[in-house]
Amino acid sequence: MRTFEKIKKANDIRNLRPSEYEALAGQIREFLIAHVSRTGGHLASNLGVVELTMALHLFLDFPKDKLIWDVGHQCYVHKILTGRAQGFDKLRQYGGMSGFPKRRESNTDLFDSGHSSNSISEACGLVRARELSGGREKIVAVIGDGAMTGGLAYEGLNNAGQLKSNLILVLNDNEMSIAKNVGGMASYLGKIRTSTRYEDLKDDVANTLEKIPCFGEKLVRQIRRSKASLKQLMIPGMIFEEMNITYVGPIDGHNIQQMYEAFLAASRKNGTVLVHVITKKGKGYECAEHDPGQFHGVDAFDVETGKSLKEKQGDTYTDVFANTMNELAVKYRNLVAITAAMPDGTGLAEFKAKYPKRFFDVGIAEEHAVSFAAGLAAGGYHPVFAVYSTFLQRAYDQILHDVCLNHFAVTFAVDRAGIVGSDGETHQGIFDISYLTHIPGLVVMAPKNAVELKDMLEFCMTCPEPTAIRYPRGEAFKELTDFRAPIRFGECEWIRREGEVLFLAAGSMVKEAEEAARILDAQGIHVALVNLRFLSPLDARMLKDALSYPMVVTLEENVMRGGLGEEVAGKLLAGGYGGRFLPVALPNRFIEHGTQAELRKACGLDAESIAKLVRETMAGADMI
Repeated sequence: MRTFEKIKKANDIRNLRPSEYEALAGQIREFLIAHVSRTGGHLASNLGVVELTMALHLFLDFPKDKLIWDVGHQCYVHKILTGRAQGFDKLRQYGGMSGFPKRRESNTDLFDSGHSSNSISEACGLVRARELSGGREKIVAVIGDGAMTGGLAYEGLNNAGQLKSNLILVLNDNEMSIAKNVGGMASYLGKIRTSTRYEDLKDDVANTLEKIPCFGEKLVRQIRRSKASLKQLMIPGMIFEEMNITYVGPIDGHNIQQMYEAFLAASRKNGTVLVHVITKKGKGYECAEHDPGQFHGVDAFDVETGKSLKEKQGDTYTDVFANTMNELAVKYRNLVAITAAMPDGTGLAEFKAKYPKRFFDVGIAEEHAVSFAAGLAAGGYHPVFAVYSTFLQRAYDQILHDVCLNHFAVTFAVDRAGIVGSDGETHQGIFDISYLTHIPGLVVMAPKNAVELKDMLEFCMTCPEPTAIRYPRGEAFKELTDFRAPIRFGECEWIRREGEVLFLAAGSMVKEAEEAARILDAQGIHVALVNLRFLSPLDARMLKDALSYPMVVTLEENVMRGGLGEEVAGKLLAGGYGGRFLPVALPNRFIEHGTQAELRKACGLDAESIAKLVRETMAGADMI
């Protein structure tokens, strides 16, 4: 029997002989490469934590002991070691296993996670709960060096330094988040990673003093008792020790025995211990080792070459954004770009290369990015913060308080708005209409196609107020209509005016609305269609015209609560509307993983479902 096949459930690894560990690590890597190459997923990060995860599973007793994965995309090995290997055949597929920790999958997954820098705070809460209940379970949180750029990590560390009972924090240091890490913490960890001065001096002093008759051993013991002072002298900053957190490391993150012994020693200490391990992202697969950023999140690929098997598509909305930013930078010298550790994912890599002084990567720190943008705007520049919808919600207060309250001309390029797909609940961009459109003064737009995205970005450069453009993941629609109306502040675009049903569609839903209208036309139901363009402010003249239609339908790729439908309904009601109103939106719940097409259909946002709903509503059936 292969060693891999001996792992059927949690804790089975503890029944293996140490001589079997290396074989298991190799077989896990083979398994991951084979399966992720077929399903897609997060590969490089998981290849890098194979030995680390094995050492943690040897050290911990599940489910009594608690393990928290920051972000969570590196949990594949943990899933294998808890008996979920069979689920990898449908990894990240609709109805299949999630690519992130999921409480419903296993009692060894403590949190449904997908965002970063929160693990330390969660671990502190678990420690306090253990103290209150008198438990004795071990509690470990694994956080990457990339996540250490997030401010929440330091709020957690500040609290962790006050704990009196044991907490183990494992700093998984691979010098990467998705892109290369940036900033002061990355530089600091680099110094620790490469410095041997402290360890070398400690060994030399101990060896020399122990040779002194009578007093040597006593002196060594005294120095060990004062090791904090010695560390402070020899390693710059020692930020963790200064926060009352015991620092251990750096340790080889691919040496199982060394890590296991470090965890065991750390568990004997009261208070918080940070174990710093050095891992190699993509380890064991040459393509991923060579380009870990490219293999962070992948589609299905050819194992031999590492090349994607996904068919080449046209330009995505991210591509259109990237090209437009490069063009606008020539025309507008005050344009600057900001990303939160995702220059490639948001399309700013080429801007960075062309305009390095006008590009800023702040690391995984969305709150800082928004306040930083406010500072740039106050200094006379026009910042464009390119960010995924799901991550922008981390900076809600900064958007409201630092940017919008001050009426700064900052542009939020909200990528991956709407259904994202296989990353699931934590990554769907389905709340931004709700959390952006109610902020006073923030102009919120949604393009129906590639041309409108380009025009809207240019519009933002001349708008004196803060602006946000939400656009979806995937291929950008080229043309949905035969004409191109210019972008004017607060004005919609009428695509069709004749019909007994009026569709008010936002962004990506214009395409579905056009197709649904064609279906209904063939069935004798004629549809007028508006491309809203502006979600805030809504076109007041258009809303007045809408009062004359027997039925109004809003279409948005956002949750119902707080969305476009509720806003339009309120305005129509205030105008005395007496017709039938039908809001089409996503349900007020978290949307699981699957393809974008599967999820839209399951949620009733595809053209056929929309047409069916309209027919049923006109026939007097319930609207929802």
